[in-house]
Amino acid sequence: MERDPGPGGARRALGRLLEAVLASRGEANAVFDILAVLQSEDQEEIQEAVRACSRLFGALLERGELFVGQLPPEETVMAGSQGATRKYKMWMRHRYHSCCNRLGELLAHPSFQVKELALGTLMKFVQLEGAHPLEKPKWEGNYLFPRPLFKMVVEGLLSLEEDRSLLLSQFREYLEHDDIRYHTMQAASDVVARVANGHPEVPLIFCNNAFTLLSAVSLPRQESDISSFYVRRTELSDKWKVTHLKPPGPLMRTQAARRPAGSSLPEEHRRAFQLMWLGFLKHKLPLSICKKVLVIMHDSILPHLAQPSLMIDFLTRAYDIGGAISLLALNGLFILIHKHNLEYPDFYRKLYGLLDPSVFHVKYRARFFHLADLFLSSSHLPAYLVAAFAKRLSRLALTAPPEALLMVLPFICNLLRRHPACRVLVHRPGSPELDADPYDPGEEDPAKSRALESSLWELQALQRHYHPEVSKAASVINQVLSVPEVSLAPLLELTAFEVFERDLKKKGPESVPLEFIPARGLLGRRDDLCAQHFTLS
Repeated sequence: MERDPGPGGARRALGRLLEAVLASRGEANAVFDILAVLQSEDQEEIQEAVRACSRLFGALLERGELFVGQLPPEETVMAGSQGATRKYKMWMRHRYHSCCNRLGELLAHPSFQVKELALGTLMKFVQLEGAHPLEKPKWEGNYLFPRPLFKMVVEGLLSLEEDRSLLLSQFREYLEHDDIRYHTMQAASDVVARVANGHPEVPLIFCNNAFTLLSAVSLPRQESDISSFYVRRTELSDKWKVTHLKPPGPLMRTQAARRPAGSSLPEEHRRAFQLMWLGFLKHKLPLSICKKVLVIMHDSILPHLAQPSLMIDFLTRAYDIGGAISLLALNGLFILIHKHNLEYPDFYRKLYGLLDPSVFHVKYRARFFHLADLFLSSSHLPAYLVAAFAKRLSRLALTAPPEALLMVLPFICNLLRRHPACRVLVHRPGSPELDADPYDPGEEDPAKSRALESSLWELQALQRHYHPEVSKAASVINQVLSVPEVSLAPLLELTAFEVFERDLKKKGPESVPLEFIPARGLLGRRDDLCAQHFTLS
């Protein structure tokens, strides 16, 4: 390709080639010159070539000048006896495939501008190829979508070697369309399965890219909300599974049974969403990814699953890991237990095991105590179990920071309010004085900890805490506990900075006496230590 000297030379040269190809089929070989620039080392030239390819093949798709149907190998096309027009369309379709493959490779280009332009061009081709399919429908009204081309785009986004979070943020705008979102879920499921099966341990970079893409998928709440399609259609059919959010009814199943072989029942978006997440979470993932998944599990994943109970395996595995992972898994387990009636053996025993000194310092402290409060709210819990939690928290409170104590002390008192049988921990009439605390802090089973035989002497010790607010909160047990519980909501997020700022804003008395014996003279009285060693001269 001859290029004009000076800036913009490549653009002008590519423009002339583009006009020649679109004007005459006899100039079709000029496509090779355009595609050759896609291999350039110069970033500006690549971008101009991508724009030229976008205009060229976009026009050819709209004009119907690409072969429609099963594309034979190029050698067969040139050696065959088809007509000139048919050969041209087959040949140009092969050039179109070469262009798309190169654009897929450019998604890994060092320049983000090139990546962004390649992504936009590929998505333009997805839209045009969907509106002007390159495959023949299997039956009348068959839903056609360029799945191979779109899957190549998703594969490019889910890189194994490079973090594609910035490019994925650009892709999010396409996920607002219902058809793109649906096919993204299907393509992502296939790519994750292929990568996971080919690697004994899923690469961390791939996991990060996959989570970024999967977490960007958000389903609509109502099926009536499915109305935005990226590939423009003259009309929508109820037989297309991309138009369904929920499983079809019995009438539609009967109609589907009468459809031609190979046509599938309209699948719902929820099922694709469920398969996508289950396919990703069934593999061994890094702990950093597990944390990210668990943070959004209760709000962004479980409400959209067709069968939320299928997530129990992942949540129980996470709950058994311990530490912050277990704290985060509590939210999802709470939903499954309370809303879906799932039973989890030894749940309270493991919840009891999560209570250690670090629980007051972790990032997710507020969420943990909010959920623990919900789990311990039932009046049907045995007294020994509630007593064990109250005693464990009281023991941990001895070394807790003030901001945590201002939350955990009302928490313990609320437990005593809900369960009157546990009030013997603070007042046991007629019982002999204990020589030692019978509570066993090392026992993992709350039923064997002997907490109900003990007392909350730790709360009495905290009444002498250096912080007056803590001392006041611990002194509540000295009186009859009021019936209404104390709301923990404003205390869960309390930080040391907020406690400090609150103390600074307090106004003390205007005059504070520093000596209870008035001083006399500069050196004091004669018998004062200062007057014994110093004199005025």
